[in-house]
Amino acid sequence: MVSQTPRAAPTGGSARAWRDALATVVAGFAAMTVVAAAGLACAGAGDLPEGAFPHVVAAVVVMAAGGAVEVSGDAGPLAGAEATLEVLPLSVSLAGALAAGYFFLRPLHNRAVARPRELLGRAVPSVVLWLLALLGSALLARQDFGVSTGDPAVAVIGELLDAAPTVGFRADVPATLLFGLLWILGLLLIALLVSRRAPLPAGLVRFHTAVRPAAFATLLLLLSYVVIGVVVGLVAAATQGDAGRTLAVVLLGLPNLVWIALTLGFGGSWEARVEGAFGLPMPQLLDEVLRDADGAPVDVASFAARDPRAWWMVVAAAVLLLATGVLAAVRSPAHVRPWQHALHLGAALALATLAVCLLCRVQAAYGLSLLGIGEVEGLGGELVLDPVLWRTVGLGLLWGAVAGFLGGLLARPLHRRRGPAGAPAGTAAHG
Repeated sequence: MVSQTPRAAPTGGSARAWRDALATVVAGFAAMTVVAAAGLACAGAGDLPEGAFPHVVAAVVVMAAGGAVEVSGDAGPLAGAEATLEVLPLSVSLAGALAAGYFFLRPLHNRAVARPRELLGRAVPSVVLWLLALLGSALLARQDFGVSTGDPAVAVIGELLDAAPTVGFRADVPATLLFGLLWILGLLLIALLVSRRAPLPAGLVRFHTAVRPAAFATLLLLLSYVVIGVVVGLVAAATQGDAGRTLAVVLLGLPNLVWIALTLGFGGSWEARVEGAFGLPMPQLLDEVLRDADGAPVDVASFAARDPRAWWMVVAAAVLLLATGVLAAVRSPAHVRPWQHALHLGAALALATLAVCLLCRVQAAYGLSLLGIGEVEGLGGELVLDPVLWRTVGLGLLWGAVAGFLGGLLARPLHRRRGPAGAPAGTAAHG
């Protein structure tokens, strides 16, 4: 009897692999576009002139997918402008990552082992189509706007001297494709790491126990913070004023806030500086604390000085980290020792904290000066938010190790009830 198994594994050139890749890319970009459009509409971007809304949505999608968007300004021969914008709209990124990750993993399940060629054949079409979609978004992400100075005298001078200020943005296509490539490769790698049902090459199966339970539990920790943030945001939108602004924060930058709250909860700190009227949507308490910091490190005590309820961030971090440790231990075989759980979860949380620090940092500045002297009022500002990297990542490693060790101890009774290999007592445990 001739086996047909070798023909079943899709390759990069198979129609099925490309069809699955197309579903992955369409799902990812559709999710990002919908979330970005909804968030921008809540922020008031729907009223932008000159049909700019689709271009702004495209720019947000480009940034969310790891691309680079350059902000520029011009006010004629008598003016100078300087602008930078480095911020990742992580609500949009997360929506695209979850949708694309799900559709990428869906054909790869219920097997422990897959040949490297098969995984490569699945990944290559997804990467190629993803970059093509990102290129299309980057070409659409460009727009220029006229800017009102708010000063009638300056406006009249601008008209007479042809120095009316404008600002605009456009995607840096080469940088967008380069960083977009890293983004999609990272997403596919993380998807394979956290999924217990996705196959691995035979040479990597032995790392399943060390990597996947801790990686999955850490991902669930980050998603739990997002879910809690969504609930808090919806309650705030329903009970407090300015619901549109609150929903804009939820739809555009919620993970930016709640993942920073996680790092603050276990003792991390961030250096912050906010000047001028320019800023991104953020809760009032956060805006006040960042303005007071003036470049100094901000930690949970900085928030508690203004609102004692900020100490609940420490309680939430402790409870959820302990639950993360228990979950990682329960998903691991019973023979794994508590010190091994500590090592696995410590490394996973340290890497996750490093990713949060890199993804949540913000550098946004805009200045426009007429005649090179001073800044036009209302058109200058700066927002900088950088992690104290060594402290925050180091504490992530420490807390992860403690949570992993305690989780390993607490999971022992569960393992005993389920049998020696994690199966229910009295049954045979097998892969």
